[in-house]
Amino acid sequence: MASASPTIRQRRLATELQRLREAAGFTREDVAARLEWHATKVWRMENARSSVTTADLRHLLDLYEANEPHREALIAFARQARQKGWWSEYRDVLTGSYNDLEAQASMLRNFEPLLIPGLLQTEAYARTVIRAAPVVDPKEVKRRTDARMARQQRLIHQDEGPQLWVVIDEAAIRRPVGGADVMCEQLEHLVRLSDEPRITIQVIRNSAGAHPGLTGPFVILDFPNPAFFAPVVYLELAPDGMYLEETEQIMRYTLMFDHLRAIALGPAESIKFIRATMDGLGHDE
Repeated sequence: MASASPTIRQRRLATELQRLREAAGFTREDVAARLEWHATKVWRMENARSSVTTADLRHLLDLYEANEPHREALIAFARQARQKGWWSEYRDVLTGSYNDLEAQASMLRNFEPLLIPGLLQTEAYARTVIRAAPVVDPKEVKRRTDARMARQQRLIHQDEGPQLWVVIDEAAIRRPVGGADVMCEQLEHLVRLSDEPRITIQVIRNSAGAHPGLTGPFVILDFPNPAFFAPVVYLELAPDGMYLEETEQIMRYTLMFDHLRAIALGPAESIKFIRATMDGLGHDE
């Protein structure tokens, strides 16, 4: 997804405005005539080709006779869409719409088969992973590491952050990224984070055998206003990832995540396993 393309939030707002118009029984030409707008303005709004000002949005919602809770939720959503997020400082290394979308989520359900999820990584672990990618410039490694830490500060270490439910394959727990010291610190970090009421961590043991998550990592993002902002599935594919928004796709990945957490160790047993793995690394050292 190119950075110049509409963000998913802009497209969701555009889709909802079209739905409200159609429910009210208006054509685009009707709306333009009633509000004395240029004929293409409504089309551009409903195709996310132009931003929607708060004033224009209020005019549309008045015309469509939107109910009060939905009305205020849409106005708040439109305002947020125009605000700069924490990631704007890191536009040189962060591309695509994911961080913009993630910042609005009320819950993240994440499966990771190979690595500790980025939101739960220590700085040393994150730096090692980023260095392993085809990034040559040490300054870029630092920028990407700093961006990942800033992301955690916004989403993990502040009270208004989302709920986070993570299922991790045993391979990610046992993979000695950065060596024993870095990995011990990382596993200890997971144990500490598990005490946070907003964070649930589960581990799938190798003994579970083949399972649906072997196809790769994914994140299901849920939002505070599901009536007009349905969940989104994010697949971390280069360069900017892939987003799935169709109802059937969301249901398929929701069922997949439910299956993965069902075959995983429970949260308490998972932390015991992580502790045991950490102790084993210490003995190996």
